[in-house]
Formats: sequence, C-alpha cells, structure tokens
Amino acid sequence: MNSTTDILKQDAHLIQSFADLNALKEQGARTVINRAEGAYVYDNDGQKMIDGIAGLWCVNIGHGRQEMVDAIADQLKQLDYYSTFYNFTHPTAAALAEKVADLAPGDLNAVYFANSGSVANDTAIRMLHHYNIRKGKPEKNKVLSRHGAYHGSTHLSMALTTPAYSEGWHCASELVHHLRAPHHWREGDGMTEAEFLDALAEDLTQSIEHLGAENICAFIAEPIQGAGGVIAAPAGYHRRMQDICRANEIKFVADEVVTAFGRLGHFFASEAVFDTTPDIICTAKGLTSGYQPMSATIVTDEIHDVISGPGGMFLHGMTYSGHPAASAAALTNIAIMEREQIPERVRTTGAYFEKLMRGLMDIELVGEVRGSHFMIGIEFVMDRATKASHPPEAEVGLKVARACQKRGLIARPLGNVLILSPTLIMDEPMIDEIEAILRDAIEEVAAGL
Repeated sequence: MNSTTDILKQDAHLIQSFADLNALKEQGARTVINRAEGAYVYDNDGQKMIDGIAGLWCVNIGHGRQEMVDAIADQLKQLDYYSTFYNFTHPTAAALAEKVADLAPGDLNAVYFANSGSVANDTAIRMLHHYNIRKGKPEKNKVLSRHGAYHGSTHLSMALTTPAYSEGWHCASELVHHLRAPHHWREGDGMTEAEFLDALAEDLTQSIEHLGAENICAFIAEPIQGAGGVIAAPAGYHRRMQDICRANEIKFVADEVVTAFGRLGHFFASEAVFDTTPDIICTAKGLTSGYQPMSATIVTDEIHDVISGPGGMFLHGMTYSGHPAASAAALTNIAIMEREQIPERVRTTGAYFEKLMRGLMDIELVGEVRGSHFMIGIEFVMDRATKASHPPEAEVGLKVARACQKRGLIARPLGNVLILSPTLIMDEPMIDEIEAILRDAIEEVAAGL
C-alpha cells in the first residue's frame, strides 16, 4: 500500500470538487480514503469512520457489496460497452428503463440515462425546450427555480442552482428566475407556516404574471433542498406549487437526485411523501448507490409522445448513456433494496435518526435541526433568539466536522450548517453512536467559541 505522503504527492495533480483549492495546499488539509465496508470507511492510516454522508448522498445500500461487484464484473464480461445512440440498445439498459418506469409514479414511463444528477437536470430542461419547439412555442423556454436550490454543476444546471453557488462563475442565468427560498425558520418573518405557504404561492403567481406563462417551460424543485442547506418546505408546498404550474401550463420537474431510492423511505418521494405527480423526475445517486456513475431523467407519456413524434430528431446524447455496467449496477442495487426492504426499514430507522438529531437542539449553539429521515441539516447560530449567524471566518461547520472526524464520523460542513446523509443500512445502535459523537463534537466547538 502506498504511503499517505506518496498519495498526497500524486494528489497535487488532482483538482478536487467544491473545495478551497488554495487551502488544500496546506499540510494535513486532505483526507485519503483507502477502503470501505458497510457503513464505514477507512483512511489510508487505518482510522475507521462512520460514513455520515454516504459518499455524497449516494451509497444507500452501504459499501463493499460483493453482489454489486459481481454484477458489474459479469456484465463487463458479457458486454463491456455499447452506445444507446441511433438505433442501438442492449438488454441491460432496456431492462433498467422498464424497471425505473415501473417504480416511478403516474405515467412517467420514458427514461433517459446519463451519468450525473447535473446532466439529468440539464437534460430535463433541454427536453422541455425541444418539446416546446416541436409544439411551435420556442419562446416558452424560461425556468422557475428557487433560492437555496442545488441542481448541479454543468453550465445550465448551475444556473438553476441558487445564485450563491455561481458567484465568480458565468452561467445561463438569462433563462432562470429564482423564487423565494421555502425556509420558514429563516424567511418566515413572523408568519405562521400556513401564512408563509400563502406568501410562497403568491411569489410564484406574481413571477408567472411578470414573466408570462407563455415564456415559462418549467418549475424545478427538490422535494427537500439538499446542498443548499437541507431545507424542507412547509407542508403542502409542493402540491400547491404543482397546482399553480398546471393551471398555467408549466411543467413540474422534481429533482429527486438525492431523495429517490430510499433516503426518505420510498423509491420515489414525490407522490408517496409530497403528494405530487411530476411531469419529469430526475434522479441519480441512489440509483446505483454510487457503485457506478448513472442518472435518469424520467418523463411522462405526453412529453415523450411529442418529442418522439414524426418529423424531428432527438439531438441529445452522452457517450455513456445507459452504459451496460452502470445499468447492471442499478438493476442489482434496486433488487437488493427490494429484497432487504431498505426503503421500508428507513421509515423506522430514519425516523429514529431524525428524532435523535432534533434532540441536539438542547445545545445552545444549535439554532435549527431540519430535514427528514436520513437527510438532516444542523444549523449553528451565535444567538438562537435572534438567529444571528456566525461570520464565515469562524468556520463553525468546518470545526464541528473536523471534531466529528477525529471521533470517527464523517459529516459535511456547509458554512454554518452540518449535513448528515448516511447510508440507509444503519441500525439504532449506530445511530446512537452518531448522536453521541455529534453531541461531543458540537459541545467541544461551542466551548472554544
């Protein structure tokens, strides 16, 4: 095994994602993950840590599943690669498309595969642009997104993402209008949740009137906003937004890149949890549990009928769309989830995890614990009564994350927020251990502020 020093010397050539690249030049700034098993990962020096972020919201069935490795290897022996361009397909992509359509709600029966959530969301908008052009409405191309949203890092999906992420970068912002963040605790300004929901609905209605429904192709929303800080909208929000969109002939796009495949206790959360039937669902991450890169953009029969009608080409595609190995990984991942009833288990274990995380509110540094099941955000504040935030230079989230890591838990810092999105195979004793580590780490950081 290479020494950590040797690996980090090689790693100087690697550009990390969403990182302070200058800070990574400092000694000890980077962590080398060497192997993983179940709910744990190990660094190159042998430290065992609970993977509290499931790789990156994605390793839902846990690490090191031999069944997954075998399925991928067997597929590579049978058919290592062929494209799904032109008139070509292959058995594994076809079987996966049928399975995903079967799991998806409503009449979302047509599936486009790609290799990331960013591309899945990008594809959804490109499809709707193509759809409206084919319907003779090329001007119907604008998109309604939200402050606090995260939809990806490609050029278009970054434009859909909250503007806070695009500072210092150009993006296709002329196509996107951002609505109010649905964060009652921060944005409610003394309103009840019901009053805040009315205000959010009015913001959507006024935005449609301002831009013109004839110019808007879609409203895109995560069921729970993820990398924007784990923001859960008021109860009934998504159905209310969908109804307004439907009344204005605007397609409702659910970004389930994080929430699908068990994280909230169902294969898809849109209908089961949020009472919506989207026109498009985008997913990735839990589709293969991270064992292979893959995403899916799932569209209704009505959209597919338009884009597959006579007289036009579907000029969109990625070399690795529907890759045989990724398709095999997804089919096996879904089979494991069904056989072990992982989404059903999450309804119990995830509720227990959420309960324990909310219990951390008894620490004064904690302003809010939000989210649902295995998707939790903990926001740290200077003063709970005023909700005053710590200045960026205090690096409170980062300090808590570091304190967690030295105790054997990986958590994700995001400014003054700490994100937990663990593997879905956790049992109650492991959840208890996470709570104890978090409590100890938060109290240590609080004492030093």
